[in-house]
Formats: sequence, C-alpha cells, structure tokens
Amino acid sequence: MSSTTAFDRTAIRTIHAACPHDCPDTCAIRVTVEDGKAIKVQGDPDHPPTHGALCTKVSRYPERTYHPERVLHPLKRTGPKGSGRFVRVTWEEALADIASRLKAIAARDPEAIVPYSYAGTMGLLQGESMDRRFFHKLGASLLDRTICASAGGDALAATYGGKVGMHLEHYADSKLILIWGSNSIASNLHFWTFAQKAKREGAKLICIDPRKTETADKCHQHIALLPGTDGALALGLMHELIVHDWLDQDYIDRHTEGWPRLRDRALQWPPERAAEVCGITAEEVRQLARDYATTKPAAIRLNYGMQRVRGGGNAARLIAILPCLVGAWRHPAGGLLLSASGWFPRNSAHLQHPELMPAKPPRTINMSTIGNALLEENSPSFGPKIEALVVYNSNPVAVAPESPKVVKGFARDDLFTVVLEHFMTDTADYADYVLPATTQLEHLDVHTSYGHTYAMFNEPAIAPLGEAKPNTQVFRELAERMGFTEPCFRESDESMARNALKGVDFDTLREVGWVKLPIAEAPFANGGFPTPTGKCMVDAPGLGVPDHVPNYESVQSSPQLARDYPLAMISPPARNFLNSTFVNVKSLRDIEAEPLLEMHADDAAARGLQGGEMVRVFNQRGEYRCRVQVSARARPGVVNGLGIWWRKLGPSGTNVNEVTHQQLTDLGRAPAFYDCLVDVRAV
Repeated sequence: MSSTTAFDRTAIRTIHAACPHDCPDTCAIRVTVEDGKAIKVQGDPDHPPTHGALCTKVSRYPERTYHPERVLHPLKRTGPKGSGRFVRVTWEEALADIASRLKAIAARDPEAIVPYSYAGTMGLLQGESMDRRFFHKLGASLLDRTICASAGGDALAATYGGKVGMHLEHYADSKLILIWGSNSIASNLHFWTFAQKAKREGAKLICIDPRKTETADKCHQHIALLPGTDGALALGLMHELIVHDWLDQDYIDRHTEGWPRLRDRALQWPPERAAEVCGITAEEVRQLARDYATTKPAAIRLNYGMQRVRGGGNAARLIAILPCLVGAWRHPAGGLLLSASGWFPRNSAHLQHPELMPAKPPRTINMSTIGNALLEENSPSFGPKIEALVVYNSNPVAVAPESPKVVKGFARDDLFTVVLEHFMTDTADYADYVLPATTQLEHLDVHTSYGHTYAMFNEPAIAPLGEAKPNTQVFRELAERMGFTEPCFRESDESMARNALKGVDFDTLREVGWVKLPIAEAPFANGGFPTPTGKCMVDAPGLGVPDHVPNYESVQSSPQLARDYPLAMISPPARNFLNSTFVNVKSLRDIEAEPLLEMHADDAAARGLQGGEMVRVFNQRGEYRCRVQVSARARPGVVNGLGIWWRKLGPSGTNVNEVTHQQLTDLGRAPAFYDCLVDVRAV
C-alpha cells in the first residue's frame, strides 16, 4: 500500500523538502504552504551546504508545479506518433491496457521490454525502488544508466575504490582551487559560495574549461584547453611535479600503488607537448603546475563536463591521482571532489530486490545508445527486438545522443511506449500512454547527494494535483495488475524510506530534514581509500596506468573528417536549464530566449557570419538551426551549442543532439557528447 498524508488546508505551514534534480548541490528546501497551495520555496538556512540559497531554476519550482500545461490525467494517444494528439482516459483503463500489453510481450520474451530512466528525480524511492522491483520480477532487460556520469564514476572507482572525495565546506579554507570542467555558478552554486569565501581570504581560483564560462569570469585565471585534452594537461602537470621535485614522496610511498609506471609515462609529456595537444601555451602548463605544487592546501573541484569525450575516464583517473602526488589529501581543505555519492550507505538490496530477477540475468541495454538499440532487429547477439519501452524520470528524445536515430526508433508503430511525466515533452509526444507523475512537492522521498555529505528527507508539502501519482504508486498498481503477489510490492513509501539508508537514524532525518554522514574531516590524510589495499590505485587492475586518449573527432585525431567539419562542438547546459528540465518554465525560457551557438569572432569572420544570424550547425549525422552569438566565451576552433532545448521548441524542431554521436567513452560505457566535429553556415 502507499503512504497517505493528511494535508492541512487551513494553515500556513513550512515543510522540509529536497531538490530532486541531477545537480551536485541537492539543496535542503523549505516549502511554505497556505490553504493547501505551495506559495514559496526557499533554501534552508540551517543546512550547511544550502545556507539559505537556491539556484534560479529551483526557486521557480512552484511555477513548474502549477504550470498550466502540467499533465494531470492519464492520456492515450489518438494520432500518429509524435503528433501530440491524445485523449484523456481513466487510470483503470490505462493501467489495465498497459498491463495487458506488457503481459503479452513478456509471454513471448520479457527482455523485449525495456525501462528507461535517469535522474529526473534523484530520490531513492521515486527513482530506484518499486520500479526496479517491478522490472526485475517481470524479467525485463536491464538498463545501463550511463548518460551523465559513469565514465567519471568508473574512473573514481578504479582510482579511489569508490565515488568519494573531500567535504564541500572545506573548500572555504583552500588556498588554491582548480575548478576543472565545471561552470559552478550555473550548476554548482553552493560549492561556488565556499569558493568565493576562499577567494575573499586570499585563495587563487583557476578555471579549466574550453568555454569562458560565467565561472571563468570570476576566477583569477582561465585555461581554455581544447575539448578532450584534460588528460594531456594532467600528464603535463605530472611532468613538472617530477622534474622540479615537487612530489610528496612520503605520501606516494605510503598511500599509492603503481606510481613508477605512470611516472615514466608522465616524463614523456613536457609542457611543450601537453600545450600543443591542449591548444594552450607551455607557460600555462608550467605555471599551473607551480601553483598546484607550492600552494597548500590545494583542492580540485572536478565536474562531469570533462569526461564526456572518448578519453574521459582516463582523464578523470589522471586528475584524481594529482592530489596524491602532492599530498593534498593531508589537509581537510585539500584533495578533490567529483562525486561524494559513494559515501552514502544505500540499502539498494532492500530498495530494488534484485533477487526477483530470473536465475539467468537479463541482457543490458545501454541508455546512451538507445537510438541504435531501438532500430535493432532480433539477433543472437542483440537478443529480441525491443517491443515496449517504459520511460520515467527522463526525456530521451531530447537528451539522448544522435537524435535522428532516437526519433526514428520512438516513431516505430510496433513499439509500445509508456511515459510517466509532468509535461508533454518531446518523448511524451511519442508515447502510447502518458501517465501523470507527481512533482517533488507532492511525494515522499529520501535523497543522497554527489556534491556534499548530507542525507536529505523530502516531506510531501501538498496533495498531488489532479490525478497525478508517485512513481512508486504507479508501479505498485501495475504490479498488482500483472499478478505479482510478493509482499514487497505492497510495501509503503514510508517503510521503504525507513530502510533506504543503513546507519542513518530515520526519525532524526525526517524531523530535521537532513543528517550529516560521519566521515573524517580529512578522509584520506593517512590513506584509507576504499580500495582492497587502502591505497590509491595508479596502476589499476585490468586497466593499467592511465594515459591521454584522443577524441574520436578532432582536428588532431581525425584530420580527414576535420577537413569537412573543422569546428569542435561542446554542448553545455544553458545557465537557466538543467538538461531538458525547466525548458518549458516561461520565466526561465524568457531569460534564455532561444537556442544559441556561441562562436569566436575569428571563426565567424571566416564564414562571413554576423552575430544574431540564424545558422545551420551540421555534420555527417544531421543538422540543427539556432542563432549564432559571436562571443568571447568561445575559444577559436570550438563552438558552444547551449542546450538542452526541447526539440519542438527549437527553430526547426531539432536540437543540439541532432549532430552528436553514440560512440562511447573509454570507461563507463558513457556518451561522448563533447567529442563532436561540426561546421556552421548561414541558413
């Protein structure tokens, strides 16, 4: 059974909530409710990472919850796929038909059914509990959830033994902060607050990013390297640490394994070589190494943009080794943070019940190659053709790479598609059924974070609007109609929440809204990494020592392709969007105005382009149209396609993923979104 909450519609109340979205901050939120309506959300001033602040996006959450285009009733498709033509139906009609269709497919081969979800909500209940139980029992294909962070995550696991790092708050005491692959002002606001405090107290901030972001504007230095060359820069830094005797040899000897082999490799990367690959100057490499080695404590805030290229995993490994070489981990304010999610004691076995799966584990479909997968026929190597797709917490038609293939797959008349959603997204337009989902203000959940070390609780603040239901309840009801009788399908949300985290007092978590995990202030001052030996693994088993891995597509690695498409393209999120979330919130879309391509003045002049023109961005995979902005935010040879707009809100019904590809990263089987060559011409 589901949890029930009595909502007081007569009083003004303040409710504990947590930001649900794919963002490292995971803010603690206070929701003010009057007469049963949420009238304001604000950051919790008592929560150390949030300290009362919210990003512009989440501060508009009531606007999103009460949006006039919110899906509030089950819908059944009546027109062609993609037409957006639907009719309202009852929950009973929708669930009965969905269960009937899934039963028929499962009787032939349950692996022909595929779930597709990611971090539309990062809650442990609404994101990865009853849904996993349902698909495990069904015997459906497993989903490899790789679309954002798995290259960097696998890199941390290979190096540190898990997705672990330093405490967020200690950046305030750092004397040097390398902000590497992160536009923190837009996507990591609370880290930026601590970095600003450090800056006011004399710390030097250096931004390493192909784009001159809003964050780079506020740093002391910006190093505008070429996309996909971060590993080469890390090797160049290691070279300088070695030749100038800037290594903490005691820390290396005690707390790393395999350094000698990487040392030999790094000596092959003098600053001149690294600079040539990175498209920067040798002096920038030398000075960065000098700053990093001689300023203590030094900290790195690494983010996921840098790992969205072919060699992203190797690059993240190399950067993660740097704090060990200079002994930065000895200090609470030294070290590195890419993800802290590995610190959280998730009780995944209870949440997901993997024992429900068949004895022979089902095949796994990679969400990053869903475009290819949907176009595959039955074969011994692939398995059964995909006949049904259940999408929740994601918008793959907009966000998955190489969208011409994704759209073609979703448009198949023989594909049965169910989408749980708040709005009629690009993906919902291709559904057979759209089921109304609750927003964060309307359901109960427990949250971890990858940007800090506080567990969070989300109390429902208002009753679900219309006929919206939590994901947990939708999968409970589907399980009942499928005839699944195991007791776990009747477990309430509150019961699952009580068991979601091991060793965290649930009553305190619920009462306060957050609980800090008991982690040492300088977690690796004396080694103790969560590897089998307790040491940082430089020479990782099965992987060897990391190296610079060139992009699939670049002027250096694919010169023939670059003759036709000479510009590298990255596609970072627009400041006021979070992937494809918030794109339909009018106040935020009014700020962004329209899809933009940032281009350096030299590249624009070479093509006779003027700022404000409509342009075609194209390569061998497709093209999309947007307005060009001649901007110093773009370095020569690189264009920035700001995303991710819903396709149907773009000038030609497409978006930036029209030109990205489905090739995967070296580690983590992740997409290489920022490993992409294009050209640009006036429309």
